[in-house]
Amino acid sequence: MKLLLAVDTSGKNGSLALARIEPDDSEISVLEVIPLAGGAFSAELIPQIAGLLEKHGHSKRDLEAFAVVSGPGSFTGIRVGLAAIKALAEALQKPIAAVSLLEAVACGGSSEGRVLAAVDAGRTDVYTGDYELGPPLRMASERLLSRDNFLVEARKAATSGAKVVTPDAGLADAIRSAGIDVKKIEHPNAGAIAQLGWNHIQRGQIVGPERLEANYLRHSDAEIFAKPPR
Repeated sequence: MKLLLAVDTSGKNGSLALARIEPDDSEISVLEVIPLAGGAFSAELIPQIAGLLEKHGHSKRDLEAFAVVSGPGSFTGIRVGLAAIKALAEALQKPIAAVSLLEAVACGGSSEGRVLAAVDAGRTDVYTGDYELGPPLRMASERLLSRDNFLVEARKAATSGAKVVTPDAGLADAIRSAGIDVKKIEHPNAGAIAQLGWNHIQRGQIVGPERLEANYLRHSDAEIFAKPPR
C-alpha cells in the first residue's frame, strides 16, 4: 500500500494525517487525522508520525509522497513542520507538495468562483488570499494586510460577487460588523491538506527537499527590529 503523509504545524495547534493512495493513483483516502498540541511540535511531531505509521501497520518506507502547510502562520511551527518533511522526503527520495493555509481556507469555504480567504495574523493584521476556484485553481494574490485595509478589500470583493471566508471567529465577527457577508468555516486540518497536496502532486506541482521554503508573508521580529547597517 502506498501512503501520503500530511502535516500542518502553522497555527496554535496542528494536525497530522495519513492517507492511502488508491491503486490507480486517481485519489486518496484519509485513514486518520491526529491532533498536535501547540507549543510541543518540535518534541511531538516525529514520535507522532512514527506512532501513526505503526498503528496502521506501516513503516516510513511505505510513504510515497508528502504534503505540508508552508504558511502563513507561526514562524516556529512552520519551521518544525518543514524540517520534519524535508528530512523524511530527502531520506526516502519522495515528492513534496507545499500547500498554503490560505488555499486550504479558500477551498474549505467554496467549490467554485472567486474566494477571499482570511486568517487572523495577530497584531491587528490579516493574512489574505485571493483565489479563483476552478478547475483549475488560480491564486491572484496572498498578502498581509492591516485589518482596516483588509475590510476595504473584503467589501470590494463581496460587492463583485466573491465569497469571503475565514476560520477565525473573532475575525468573522469583525467582518460582519463591517456589514460584509462572511462564511465562518472550521479550521482546515491535515486531512484537508492531504487532499489538496495530492491534487498538487497530480498536477505536477511538487518540490524537492532542497527547494521547500516557508511562505511566511510577514517578516520575523528579528528582521523588523534589526538595526540598519552603519
